[in-house]
Amino acid sequence: MPTNVTPEYKKAEEAYRQAREPRERLECLRELLRTIPKHKGTEHLQADIKTRIKQLSEELAGPRKGAHRSGPSHVVRPEGAGQLCLVGPPNAGKSSLHAALTGSRTDIGPYPFTTHLPVPGMLPFEDIHYQLVDLPPVSAEFMEPWMVNALQPADGVLLVIDLSDPECLDQIPAILGRLAEKKVFLRSGWPGQPSEIPSNVDELEDPFRLELPTLLVANKSDLDPDPEEVQVLEELLGLRFPALATSAETGHNLDQLGPFLFRALQTVRVYTKSPGKPPDADKPFTVRRGETVLDVARLVHQDIARELRFARIWGSEVFDGQQVGPDHQVADGDIVELH
Repeated sequence: MPTNVTPEYKKAEEAYRQAREPRERLECLRELLRTIPKHKGTEHLQADIKTRIKQLSEELAGPRKGAHRSGPSHVVRPEGAGQLCLVGPPNAGKSSLHAALTGSRTDIGPYPFTTHLPVPGMLPFEDIHYQLVDLPPVSAEFMEPWMVNALQPADGVLLVIDLSDPECLDQIPAILGRLAEKKVFLRSGWPGQPSEIPSNVDELEDPFRLELPTLLVANKSDLDPDPEEVQVLEELLGLRFPALATSAETGHNLDQLGPFLFRALQTVRVYTKSPGKPPDADKPFTVRRGETVLDVARLVHQDIARELRFARIWGSEVFDGQQVGPDHQVADGDIVELH
């Protein structure tokens, strides 16, 4: 791994981790290659960067005539207050759960590998939506090669299992192992909670290490109603994921997912207004706790963000119409007037 890296390289690493669009990631990869120290200790990482540049360039170029190639259509553009990917073994009921939560018309069948492509859908919660992406199943024998690309823009993972299936004890380690082979790691800590990175691993040393906060969703709870089964399973496997027992069939606990995501992702809703006009109360912008007026302005329009001088704000933590600077942290429910 690179040592004595320059601030320029560290900046490129951070930009790559934050990139969500394929073209943006490609630009960041090129910047990583340009700024990485060129010596024997970085040869392996240089080769990895070059391979990823080649793969992503080919995907963005689309399939060649007469050839089949997975492409950027496997990456779902993030929408709403956050993107969550549904990951799980065959026949865990992911697609049924996705349909029950979002109303999507995904293929559902009593046989494995019904889902072949990412299926997006929107989960409503109060006046916002979270994007849920149903991904093909993962098993010890097979995982779609484009799965890692589909997970890149995600804010978290819903690890869906069928608690009534005795094989789930083997399925979860198989999924975690498959993902780990591709440098994707599922962790229990959500934003605001401590991350559980092993002490001997420095995530800053590997720009391609992807860590995703995870909720264990024990589906088909109507078939196995014992609420302690989830806890027993996690103890057996040594896991500490937050967990939710659900049933796509009966609707049990489906109404708990939206509130969980709102808290776990530290979602903050901000309503904007023009001078002399009422706020747009139907379409809030969403940011994360700790983000600022400038972050809201970037969501409204990049030109407004570049020219932003100050804002007037109404909310629970300010007096009505208080003038604040671009670095002022917004709170849930704030009304912001950008100047």
